[in-house]
Amino acid sequence: MSISRRHLLQSGAAIAALPTLSVLADVPLIDTAYAQATEAPWYHALSLFGDVKYPQGFARFDYIKPDAPKGGTARQISIGTFDSFNLVVAGVKGAFGGSSGLIYETLMTPSQDEVATEYGLLAEAVSHPADYSWVIYRLRPEARWHDGKPVTPDDVIFSFESFKKFSPSRGSYYRHVVKAEKAGEREIKFTFDAPNNRELPQIVGQLPVLPKHWWEGTDSEGRKRDISATTLEKPLGSSPYRIKEFVAGRSITLERVKDYWGAKLPVRLGQNNFDELRYEYYRDTTVSLEAFKADQADWINESSAKNWATAYDFPAATEKRVVRQEFKVNDAGGMQAFVFNIRREMFKDKRVRRAFNYAFDFEEMNKQLFYGQYSRINSYFEGTELAATGIPVGLELPLLEGVYEHIPPEILAKPYENPVSGNPENVRNNLRQATRLLKEAGYEIVDQKLMKDGKPFEVEFLLESPSSERIALFYKPALERLGVNVSIRRVDDVQYENRIRNFDFDIITANWGQSLSPGNEQRDFWGSEAADRPGSRNLAGIKHPAIDALIDKIIFAKDRTALVAATKAMDRVLLWNYYVVPQFTYGFQRTARWDRFSYAEPLAKFARSGWPALWWYDSAKAAKTGGRS
Repeated sequence: MSISRRHLLQSGAAIAALPTLSVLADVPLIDTAYAQATEAPWYHALSLFGDVKYPQGFARFDYIKPDAPKGGTARQISIGTFDSFNLVVAGVKGAFGGSSGLIYETLMTPSQDEVATEYGLLAEAVSHPADYSWVIYRLRPEARWHDGKPVTPDDVIFSFESFKKFSPSRGSYYRHVVKAEKAGEREIKFTFDAPNNRELPQIVGQLPVLPKHWWEGTDSEGRKRDISATTLEKPLGSSPYRIKEFVAGRSITLERVKDYWGAKLPVRLGQNNFDELRYEYYRDTTVSLEAFKADQADWINESSAKNWATAYDFPAATEKRVVRQEFKVNDAGGMQAFVFNIRREMFKDKRVRRAFNYAFDFEEMNKQLFYGQYSRINSYFEGTELAATGIPVGLELPLLEGVYEHIPPEILAKPYENPVSGNPENVRNNLRQATRLLKEAGYEIVDQKLMKDGKPFEVEFLLESPSSERIALFYKPALERLGVNVSIRRVDDVQYENRIRNFDFDIITANWGQSLSPGNEQRDFWGSEAADRPGSRNLAGIKHPAIDALIDKIIFAKDRTALVAATKAMDRVLLWNYYVVPQFTYGFQRTARWDRFSYAEPLAKFARSGWPALWWYDSAKAAKTGGRS
């Protein structure tokens, strides 16, 4: 579904996914003349899996504490840096570290105890016809920017056109939206390029809305603002928070807007409780952990299995003033892997790619580097019901038979399995299999070097982080035993981003987050059109007719059953073409915090930790911990 349903490219952000079967709430709001003319009713919510949980006029979400106390500060860690507050052109160093969603608001917002269901935020109502060829959003009359001016249809249209023109990722994501126009005093109509794309109403509902009047004005020095350029001028927003102060590239402090226009909305009640949110930026995770231990931050997300097993034995942790807690990840899955650039001649043959998988001793790496905490990824939708398992059955069969001439025949007869190593005998057997595959692909060993047509097999791992480097260094000796000449190159964020954007690499480590409702973003991940488009997430360079056909089956699925079948079928085709060497996964979010905060239990099923929106400062706990205000 969306570029990132809860985290907009989470990535990279990571691109997440919009839904597939759009079901509207059953109680219409007041019709307008436009809706009457088109016979399309108005609703307060959109869902793609069934009836919405919260009816029109609901008071609040079930998972919040409506009278949660306001106040206090939450100090957080961000890895990396930033050089722009302009969300439209924000790249690797922009979007101010993921806090942009606390500045700008969208037309709709998701609930965290339902899948693929959204309720009105800036918009009070939404309407679309049965064929999904367009959607109209009606803005709330009370919606205001922080300068007191109303949020208008012109703001929405300006935002859409700016993102489409100046943001490569969003431009691609909105490419099926051909027009945005004013349809009433507070209404905006989005027209789509074809009917029956059920995600598109929700995709545009996730559009961050920017203030047109501010961007078309001048700054404090009289210079005209430019939506196509980076800027460190504090932006004007409409949300519960605004930027109070910052140190470029190092820290940002957000302050709660005391007269926030939407504080009493059902979708906002009991949330955004801290008076201040502080983000400190670190280039190195080791340094950031030491800062957390020294009480320079309140919360840390721990991505290192080694740290989780060994680094939390400092006094505050043993005294329980620091709490470690894992939160189940129920809202997403995906693939993390070494990714081949199949635009490179040496990786066009899938036998070569498969040989690299045989050389990867995950079991030993997991034991040596990760204290046995991880499991091997076996699906592009790992951790969800969408992951292909066993052999195809049911609705998958006719889908795969429809593209049979383009897929490996073993897809229908055998389940996909990664090689298993972990002991000397298995390692030797797997390296023999790898050698056999390389020989079939035309390679031979000459003076202990893997050669073809007189040229050695040389490969570079392009990396940006110490953790990725550690894994590649473990992998390197096995590849060298096959005769591959391996180099490992770690570069800074900017160089890495530029090389990835232009597909200038042999192998990288990458991940694709997947929501429970995949859809249009799959074209950007695996579609042929995206393979040559700079900045796309089709990092491998996949151009495969069967995958293109199955992506369309996903996007235009008419119900959840059809969606699951199409996704599993595509998963199989991706796996059996060996575009990646799958790495590992862990189904929990690891966190540590100074024990100064509370949340309403139980947390919403799809909220993970829910930090910081669902938490509040607990002065009683803080007093015992060594409190701060």
